[in-house]
Amino acid sequence: MDYFNAFWVGGLICALVQILLDRTKLMPGRIMVLLVCTGVVLSFLGVYQPLLDYAGAGVSVPLIGFGNILWRGVEQAVLQHGILGLFMGGFQACAVGVSAALIFSYLASLVFKPKMKE
Repeated sequence: MDYFNAFWVGGLICALVQILLDRTKLMPGRIMVLLVCTGVVLSFLGVYQPLLDYAGAGVSVPLIGFGNILWRGVEQAVLQHGILGLFMGGFQACAVGVSAALIFSYLASLVFKPKMKE
């Protein structure tokens, strides 16, 4: 049942994003920012964790999960360092994921020799 819940919730998120892409003039970058901000707001409101418990990877894999990671990092850093935590918590929380994405994409570019579109 966990796989089914992850599938339908993740699919619903992807379908809503596809509708935004098709029916609005929003660019993909803005929709990505919207997803990250949605994750932050859901985490702030306390809705994200029950949703994560229900759907698992269905909500943690899309960019909504990245917003949750940013929020948790900022929240912990503010508790530890005060107002200065606003500026450092998000970087500390997502540093490993962002670094891995950069390293693996660089390695992939070495292996597959990307070309510019014409």
